[in-house]
Amino acid sequence: MKTLCIATLLSACTTFSCLAYSPLESLPKGHRAGLLVERLDKPQVLLTTNNNTQYFPPASTLKIVTALAAKLELGDNFRFTTTIGKADKDVVIRFSGDPTLTTADLKQLLLSAQQQGLKKIEGDLWLDNSAFTGYDRAVGWPWDILGVCYSAPASAITLDENCVQASIYTEANQKTRVYVPEHFPIYASTSAISVTKTEQEATQCDLGLISSPDNHYQLQGCLVERSKPLPLKFAVQNPELYTQRMLHTLLTQLNLEIEGNIRVGKPKLDNQILAEHHSVSLLPMLDEMLKRSDNLIADNLTKTIGSQFFIQPGSFSNGTKAIKQIIFAHTGVDLSDTPLADGSGLSRNNRFSSEDMAKILRYIWQNDEQLNLIALLPKSGESGTLKYRRSMRKSPVKGAIIGKSGSLYGSYNMAGFGTDASGEPKTLFVQFITDYHQAKEKSEGKPTVAPITQFETLFYKDVISFSQAIPKK
Repeated sequence: MKTLCIATLLSACTTFSCLAYSPLESLPKGHRAGLLVERLDKPQVLLTTNNNTQYFPPASTLKIVTALAAKLELGDNFRFTTTIGKADKDVVIRFSGDPTLTTADLKQLLLSAQQQGLKKIEGDLWLDNSAFTGYDRAVGWPWDILGVCYSAPASAITLDENCVQASIYTEANQKTRVYVPEHFPIYASTSAISVTKTEQEATQCDLGLISSPDNHYQLQGCLVERSKPLPLKFAVQNPELYTQRMLHTLLTQLNLEIEGNIRVGKPKLDNQILAEHHSVSLLPMLDEMLKRSDNLIADNLTKTIGSQFFIQPGSFSNGTKAIKQIIFAHTGVDLSDTPLADGSGLSRNNRFSSEDMAKILRYIWQNDEQLNLIALLPKSGESGTLKYRRSMRKSPVKGAIIGKSGSLYGSYNMAGFGTDASGEPKTLFVQFITDYHQAKEKSEGKPTVAPITQFETLFYKDVISFSQAIPKK
């Protein structure tokens, strides 16, 4: 710490020293901060802002809680299963919300059904979406980000991560051109104009996206002239329609004739299973979710937890209720009054306290021999979402923090563990920063360091100093 000498690192913070924690002075006026650092080998607070029970938007740090609940409820052997079966003349594909299911997987499922004797679909092809119910998007997801892939709908019928890649080019005469690979059954257009950087700054005209329920996307506004295309990722707005169109293409490729229609729902008759597709098991799925901060995996797991726990179709509502009950039953952490709207942290309606997050982290550390969750978290400057974080690229921070980041508009969070020189976790820490709004200033060509980066660099150095000052047993 800048205000405390190393000799006092292991003594509990006084109210004065924590409230006067100097790195917070680098943050803009109006921010709110919740900081907590504790020893792992004993219940000793090393640093606190004395607001540990106040609620903050957790953002993607919530995925730590979702991952723990999934491990406890679903187990390591859990896999999403997609099946294809016959119901009289109809054929039924039952989707389970598998966030990793691809068009190639679906094609292989149809091929396997053909090998089991399915030569022709004499009736309808049903896409059974009954695994989930309710909204595909949680309450509190902002309308203005629904067109981009990190807010892809959490649907029972999920294919290709409910995400389509595209790109936009600037051309002569202020024109732009959008490109979508032919195999994606969506339509995209552009009315955006190509402008110089000076023109963009003078008009405050930015690139915008309007999406519609039939998977149509229109780009508008302005795009600064560029020599290379700008990569885009569109969130599929209607996964059922997207999958129907993909299946039409697959049926043609496989010469599998269908006399009826491709319909969403389930027939009244039970179906005889012809073939199954299984996802990877839970552990590698959680690794992907935590390392990449994958919202779709987190939210589809949340709904699946709700489905298994309450024995009913999964939803955001029963999923978050199940997570609270599972966490309490196993850890004793009472989240009954904690507002949760999803499992990814994307909703602006989520709230969490640093005290409860610290209790979750302590339980994970105490039981990690069985859970194996700490190894799935990103490591500062080395892996996942922390690999290129500016405050974590250099020594002594690089490689010495294990944690989960989380950011929303105005919020910059981190929760995890500080390690000693051998890489062993010695402390847990929670960083909740919200109402952070940095004024835009002209740099006049000089590189500037954002206030949040300045704060984090100092804070993480202190977390590491705490961790490495703890004597080995």
